[in-house]
Amino acid sequence: MTLPKTPSMRLDGKRALVTGAGRGIGLAAAAALAQAGAHVVLLARSEKEIAIAAAEIRAEGGSAEPLVLDVTDTAAVRAAIEDAEPFDVLVNNAGTNRPRSFLQVTEEDYDTIVDLNQRAAFFVAQAVALQMVEAKRAGSIIHMSSQMGHVGGARRTVYCMSKHGIEGLTKAMAIDLAPYHIRVNTIGPTFIDTPLTRPFWNDKTFQDDVLRRIKLGRLGTVEDLMGAVVFLASDAAALVTGTALVVDGGWTAE
Repeated sequence: MTLPKTPSMRLDGKRALVTGAGRGIGLAAAAALAQAGAHVVLLARSEKEIAIAAAEIRAEGGSAEPLVLDVTDTAAVRAAIEDAEPFDVLVNNAGTNRPRSFLQVTEEDYDTIVDLNQRAAFFVAQAVALQMVEAKRAGSIIHMSSQMGHVGGARRTVYCMSKHGIEGLTKAMAIDLAPYHIRVNTIGPTFIDTPLTRPFWNDKTFQDDVLRRIKLGRLGTVEDLMGAVVFLASDAAALVTGTALVVDGGWTAE
């Protein structure tokens, strides 16, 4: 009898691009990919943060470099990706939120969230996918979505809309890109303890409500997402495309 072999989750020889990589989830995704053997390009506007992060990855024995770029500048994104060596993995992580009641959302709020969470994500993914296709490289595109891409949430109308849109985009992209052996999936975190979310915990009522909804009874950490990133990037997920890996502690189970 010949036993089947578990596909490797190593990424040696692969090139990965992570947007919003200076802190929080993006930084964790970059570290996870580097620890799995990939060369990681950390993209963000914050030059100091990604330079330090790349240096720390290299100090651990990984391979990384910073790329200072505003992902909402579509022309600059296209130019930078065209000039780069083709990528095998994209973690489309850059995003934002401005929690507000639906009745209080301004046009500026709407444009800021949608431009980054949807428009920029779309065109970053398109630029990377075009490069993959031209180079005839199979690849994995991972959109960092949210549990709020599957449910609604108070004071999060535009954010929910943007993440529901990313879930739909992912399914359609997966169909279009499957002939090129490019897989497209989302990761949907619950509330993760990051610099972006930390100010929310000053509201005790909000914190209690969040912990009540997370069935495992705790906030997520960036480490909770690292395995999901490596799995979807690797050959272990070779038949996984057009779907969502929801890392929410059971929030959306109810």
